[in-house]
Amino acid sequence: MARGRVPLRGLAPHCLWLLGVILLMDVSARPANHSSARERAGSKDEPELLPPDHLNGVKLEMDGHLNKDFHQEVFLGKDMDGFEEDAEPRRSRRKLMVLFSKVDVNTDRRISAKEMQRWIMEKTAEHFQEAVEESKVHFQAVDPDGDGHVSWDEYRVKFLVSKGHSEQEVMEKLRSGEELKVGEETQEVLENLKDRWYQADSPPSDLLLTEDEFLSFLHPEHSRGMLKFMAKEIVRDLDQDGDKQLSLPEFISLPVGTVENQQGQDIDDSWVRDRKKEFEELIDANHDGIVTMAELEDYMDPMNEYNALNEAKQMIAIADENQNQHLEPEEVLKYSEFFTGSKLMDYARNVHEEF
Repeated sequence: MARGRVPLRGLAPHCLWLLGVILLMDVSARPANHSSARERAGSKDEPELLPPDHLNGVKLEMDGHLNKDFHQEVFLGKDMDGFEEDAEPRRSRRKLMVLFSKVDVNTDRRISAKEMQRWIMEKTAEHFQEAVEESKVHFQAVDPDGDGHVSWDEYRVKFLVSKGHSEQEVMEKLRSGEELKVGEETQEVLENLKDRWYQADSPPSDLLLTEDEFLSFLHPEHSRGMLKFMAKEIVRDLDQDGDKQLSLPEFISLPVGTVENQQGQDIDDSWVRDRKKEFEELIDANHDGIVTMAELEDYMDPMNEYNALNEAKQMIAIADENQNQHLEPEEVLKYSEFFTGSKLMDYARNVHEEF
């Protein structure tokens, strides 16, 4: 794939950063950095044949940005939508304490790192199952003859139809070998999709995807080979000196744009601080100041038990006010926004009643 090609993972960071500067007074987070789970939920029911930009339970987005909803995704699992900001606080507190009880396997009213690790793996498995079910629906949509294989042309037809093209016209041109006239942006997307299709096609390559291969095409977190491809793409987009690995300055480099006020500067500072911490403490496994593709691949693997344990320790440290390396009900309620995305007030007064 040519290095100069605009990647499939959206137009971020350049175009979205310019948009963010224009809208900076009306937002509280970098548009190119992430979108919240609730924002993404608004469009998840629309028919879409593109691989998703966001992968639940994976620490990096497809464009290399940090997944800001990661902690909520691996703590709440399928209950992500159960803690809406306008939900009744008392009911939300009770739900959170029910979750606490499920994580607290030995019922000592404390969550250890091992208990949190087990829970993270369980919730990640839930997201995996959701992806499998979603992929089955899409596979049936693009496999009209039901032979259990999807060709690149079958997928391409359905994709172009979803973009407003006539199915009959597209199929006729494919059969006759005529050139398909599509917009420049659509052609760019198709080229990127075909590269990804090749990667998902297990050897010997025949450009026919089975249901399992199609799952890897849509959700690279389900395949070690596709995780490797995803890591390669992220390194390619962030690597500035062409050495096929990432230094700290490359990983924390800001999207192109200008900062015109203190709010914008604060966002930049937070962006750099978060990425620096992630690079030094979690991604750079041997702490040599360089992240290789292998390190990035391991870091992004959602079923890596070692990573889950590190994540568990990090999540506990965020809320562990008494420094006993465990989470207690009061701490989980006090830091509810970190775990659920919603602030649940009066945590101290209500903790014993809710528990």
